[in-house]
Amino acid sequence: MREQEIGRPLGGPAKSRELGRKVTADKMAWGARNRRKRLGRIVCTGLLGTVLALWPSVNLDGQVTQILPIQPSTVPANGDLNPYGVAFVPGGFPSGGPAQPGDILVSNFNNSTNTQGTGTTIVSVSPNGQTALFFEALPPALPLGLTTALGVLKNGFVIVGNVPTTNGMNPQAGSLLVLDNKGKIKATFANATLLDGPWDLTIQDNGDSAIVFVSCVLNGTVTRLDLTVSKNAVILKQATQIASGYQFAPNAAALVVGPTGLAYDANADVLYVASTADNEIFAVTGAAAATGSNGTGKVIYQDATHLHGPLGLVLAPNGHLISSQGDAINPDPAHQSEIVEFTNTGHFVTQFSIDSATGAAFGIAIATANTGAVDFAAVDDATNTLTVFVFSQQ
Repeated sequence: MREQEIGRPLGGPAKSRELGRKVTADKMAWGARNRRKRLGRIVCTGLLGTVLALWPSVNLDGQVTQILPIQPSTVPANGDLNPYGVAFVPGGFPSGGPAQPGDILVSNFNNSTNTQGTGTTIVSVSPNGQTALFFEALPPALPLGLTTALGVLKNGFVIVGNVPTTNGMNPQAGSLLVLDNKGKIKATFANATLLDGPWDLTIQDNGDSAIVFVSCVLNGTVTRLDLTVSKNAVILKQATQIASGYQFAPNAAALVVGPTGLAYDANADVLYVASTADNEIFAVTGAAAATGSNGTGKVIYQDATHLHGPLGLVLAPNGHLISSQGDAINPDPAHQSEIVEFTNTGHFVTQFSIDSATGAAFGIAIATANTGAVDFAAVDDATNTLTVFVFSQQ
């Protein structure tokens, strides 16, 4: 059993329409490539896989309707690049700060010189494409490299991981930051073993409590954080390593590879883990109650044809899993930067490319409104863009 106290306190979706709406936050002109982006009028059949299979070209009665995308920049004033994490701001999130319910937060891993592990900002993107700076760590703050470990609590807190480097090399253990709704640091959680390179996370938000699962890229493990949440603070009750044994290693293309994307099925108490270096998706049962490591869990998807270093991972409303492919492992020149959907029993459903360039796909997020509308967001860290799809279910 591994349980340990860690941490040091320091102190709605867009309106659904039949018309798919694409919001693209484009990078600054210094390197943006010209890409054709097309989106048609879509009526969702209820399976997200059907929707994703239609993008970027949608045929209605033999016709393709093209819409000019909204293109605000998500690069903040300090020039940070390489968006990694994506998270929707849920309903009930308190107002008074730079992020509102329905906005999307994006964390940056690189600085303005594109040095990995040096990004210090989180940008908020509104449903109409307007951007605002949600968070920036200013000197004399510790070095940061904000990762795809990004999540939002409806009581008004944002949790973000960081894996800083020295001039783009030698990634360090880093920590998790807890920010309030105004983007101010309220707590830092750090531990060289239980949070050794927080690379991604997923949250089960229960209001006055929360469970946060964190993948640790530098030691191949997953840690569960049990939190108490109030309107004023987030208190860490305990941390437990619940999974281990995933491959991890330095990587010339991606800096480091290891366990990344996490998706939690609360009804079944199963945590799904996208392990980049293993090129597999695992299922860890009993994740919320585990008092120690369950090893890697069971392999539920192993597919050399469609998996190319899985990174981001989300659970769709239809029970399927969706993963972004980073191409650092098992690359396929014919299928780069793919978003892949598959069932939780390991059957491929569909895929589409977010960019024709290699290594562009990373953070993804999904949100479902009470109306049944599904919002799906994905970053393109080759062009520093965010694409958001809003579809209504009928």
